[in-house]
Amino acid sequence: MSHATTAPSPIHATRPNQVAVGTIVWLSSELMFFAGLFAMYFTLRAQVPEVWADKTELLNIPFALANTTILVLSSFTAQAGVWAAERYQRRRTGKLYQFKGWGMHEWFVLTYIMGSVFIAGQVYEYAMLISEGLTISSSPYGSVFYLTTGFHGLHVLGGLIAMLFVLARSFAAKKFGTHEATTTIVVSYYWHFVDVVWIALFAVIYLIQ
Repeated sequence: MSHATTAPSPIHATRPNQVAVGTIVWLSSELMFFAGLFAMYFTLRAQVPEVWADKTELLNIPFALANTTILVLSSFTAQAGVWAAERYQRRRTGKLYQFKGWGMHEWFVLTYIMGSVFIAGQVYEYAMLISEGLTISSSPYGSVFYLTTGFHGLHVLGGLIAMLFVLARSFAAKKFGTHEATTTIVVSYYWHFVDVVWIALFAVIYLIQ
């Protein structure tokens, strides 16, 4: 009499998402890049402190604070979009003013608008400072100010482009599934990163003068 043998149940190893891990590694390299910019800023400030004392008076701190607040709040709207993506909710379920029913599309569109307002504010600030004589070649302060804030602005633009890609992919997909949700989460990682870097830049450039 033969005894039937039961095949062992397959073991599913829990592994981190490779795209998310790759994004975190890449952001770590970006962090080193910004660390170099911070080092340059502090080195120049230590060498010519009198220039810093003179040029920082041109900064409009209340305006920069308002612009910073918009960018920081955009991290919360991006995260709300992630939560909607994690429950595979592509679009809102109620009226537009009913925020609790918003899907990933609505939250990411709002995040995109807020990021665009931040960039517009930065361009306006540049125009005002240039009109007062602060250019990238006018002084060491002008050089390091425009380099640090400008490179960050380019990263914000990159995040805005990534959001457009996420939204386009979601609209094109027949079904909002794991791949679309993962893309949303990865882009949110990047967006949170540029927000945190800007908070540090704002503190160093505008507050610790």
